[in-house]
Amino acid sequence: MKDTDDGVWREKLTSEEYYVCREKGTERAFSGEYWDCKVAGSYLCKCCEKTLFLSEHKYDSGCGWPSFYQGIDSDVLEETSDTSLGMVRTEITCKNCGSHLGHVFEDGPEPTGLRYCINSLSITLKTKQS
Repeated sequence: MKDTDDGVWREKLTSEEYYVCREKGTERAFSGEYWDCKVAGSYLCKCCEKTLFLSEHKYDSGCGWPSFYQGIDSDVLEETSDTSLGMVRTEITCKNCGSHLGHVFEDGPEPTGLRYCINSLSITLKTKQS
């Protein structure tokens, strides 16, 4: 699915979603749909609908983006070094389709000490009721 034609993504995603997911953009802090969402459910990749995060691993980090202390498992997230913007960070992408999700930092809570800082535009919440 990583090789999907660019035109398919442009049809499937809004221009804002495309910017974040396919062009590695970032939405403004405190502007996304899920940064303060407390609804129970699973967070899926916006592009391929693979389950990435669970609401029970979400917490309020104060950064203005949805934050999780772990992904659903190590087989769904890919980490790569990101040296853009004059910083050294670890980018997180969906292992299934290559969609940019956000970054992971080592300033999160126990038990992992990690903070997966994720763009709301790159995920979809599937509630436990649906």
